Amino acid sequence: MGYLKKITFLFCLISVGLYGNHELKKADVKSTFEEMLALHVEHQKIDPLLYVRAIKIFIEQFDLSKMYLLDREVEDLLAISEKKIENGIKQYHADDLSEFDHINSLIQKAIMRVQNWRQEIERELALSAIDLQPTRGETYLAYAKDEVLLKKRMHKTLVRILMEEKRINQIAEWSPKIREKIFTLWEGRFQRKEKNYLAAGAEKEHFLALHSLRALAKSLDAHTAYFSPEEAREMRTALEKQFEGVGVVLREGIHGVVIEDLVTGGPAERSGKIQLGDRIVQIDGEAIANKNYEEILKAMQGKGNKELRLGLQRGNKSKVHEVFLIREKITMSDERLQYTSHPLADGHVGVLTLPSFYEGGHGSSAESDMRDAIKKLKKEAPLKGLILDMRENAGGFLTQAVKISGLFITKGVIVISKYSRGEIKYLRNLDGRLFFDGPLIILTSRASASAAEIVAGALQDYGVALIVGDKETYGKGTIQYQTITDKEAKNFYKVTVGRYYTVSGRSTQIVGVKADIVVPTIFASYKIGERFLEYPLPNDQVASAYIDPLSDIDYRNRNWFQKNYLPNLHRPGDLWQRALPVLKENSQWRLANDKNFLQFLETQDKIKGRSARTFQRIASPPWGEEDLQMTEALNIMKDMLTIHKNP
Repeated sequence: MGYLKKITFLFCLISVGLYGNHELKKADVKSTFEEMLALHVEHQKIDPLLYVRAIKIFIEQFDLSKMYLLDREVEDLLAISEKKIENGIKQYHADDLSEFDHINSLIQKAIMRVQNWRQEIERELALSAIDLQPTRGETYLAYAKDEVLLKKRMHKTLVRILMEEKRINQIAEWSPKIREKIFTLWEGRFQRKEKNYLAAGAEKEHFLALHSLRALAKSLDAHTAYFSPEEAREMRTALEKQFEGVGVVLREGIHGVVIEDLVTGGPAERSGKIQLGDRIVQIDGEAIANKNYEEILKAMQGKGNKELRLGLQRGNKSKVHEVFLIREKITMSDERLQYTSHPLADGHVGVLTLPSFYEGGHGSSAESDMRDAIKKLKKEAPLKGLILDMRENAGGFLTQAVKISGLFITKGVIVISKYSRGEIKYLRNLDGRLFFDGPLIILTSRASASAAEIVAGALQDYGVALIVGDKETYGKGTIQYQTITDKEAKNFYKVTVGRYYTVSGRSTQIVGVKADIVVPTIFASYKIGERFLEYPLPNDQVASAYIDPLSDIDYRNRNWFQKNYLPNLHRPGDLWQRALPVLKENSQWRLANDKNFLQFLETQDKIKGRSARTFQRIASPPWGEEDLQMTEALNIMKDMLTIHKNP
């Protein structure tokens, strides 16, 4: 369950002033939400449906694990009459957060109740935990009926925390002192979340406004959200794959804050003076023993200066050694496109693994990295075919999806987008050059989402690629506008502004992109996808655009498009669809006779229907380290190459 996730922090410092400390006021809730409503594809004003959803979400975002509130307490909060809804909407328009404040007061009481229980249970377990046995993790679907059951849940959770920390840290001396250390660590983690709801004065107003905005934003649909400045920093780093910092990953453990990992090529790694497991005991000459984790992270950011001086201890040594580091722009190369090749006949097959559709400064982007990789593969040996691996690609920048799709077609529509007032726009490839026109496989899974689905759907529509993987992809067919990468933004949110469709006019919303050849991945048996989220927008379709209508082109530019663009539109091919029966039959035969793959399917049967929240990789699979899906993709590619020679 979520409590037992390893807590790590990728230290990065965004330029001072980019994300200010914006203290939210009550009046900010309505003004910010109205901004979002003005952009939203479906909802343009707050109504009873959104209000009721927001109340429910406000409760759930605090107690999703159902470890604080009782069933009767939640029922009382959700028993909202029409008059109460009407009054709540009036309060919203008057910048009055009374109803959310009322819920926050009940949450405060629940926190105090649970904190008292934790102190009692922790004292008991610290003194008598020697013979405790590990308990299975539990996900609670309903709130506890009474205090006795709720307290039992907390007891099980604390036992599980003890045993998990014992296992992770390989603790031999299982003393009360060690157990107290574990509980001290975890109390800090619990209370970091709880203190936001226990705040007073101006701080209380800020957090009440923040939690209210989050609830209202999420009420619109599954992908609209409001973020704190800290969350926005992390998301910006993930989108751009670069940040300013020293390149260390920290972990808060029972022995303090330790170096969990070093970013490849970063200042910390290049120094050669830092090892994994080193404990940070000083920052810029100041001891951190009495600082909490948040204070340590803040100290790591410094006060705008480029230098960082870390005091480190190693192993059981008490000696402190100092390391001087300079913060700099770091590119997260490990999280950008990677490529490999597999020899075949007088050439090779290239494998491009794309983790996301990123775009940063200085020309760094997923599309430019892919261009470079294909060029290098072509130079190394004759490039017979390509496999684009997007099994764990959850999306990114829409513009990058369009550009990457454009590497494999001449000219034409990649994405059709439709917005709140019904206006339709077409995102096109105008380049005209084919960067690769040989056999292409796109590996997908249930975790492939958004921009990954755009590329897979577009290239499937044009007939230039075969989709291999789970039966369908995630099913996110909506477009979000976001302020996360806006240097001038004071509020950080993403809001669903439209739906997208592939060139055939189909939407991936909820249904995803169907695989041409099903080769199940590790995600196949989990409940992963848009259909499992709350408040997803429905699926629909629009007219196809293989013949581009140019309806969104200004009349002054239309003549150029008619002369230079329309005559060179990419014509859909049907070679792979005609060959599909043979390719599927060959693949099914191989998988049915592959002992490793049959073992893999057995493990999938055991986890069928589990929630995405419970997803975990098998540490030591019985089939070894072999990537079974990639192996089969390479076999399918060999079949495609045979057909390509003799179409």
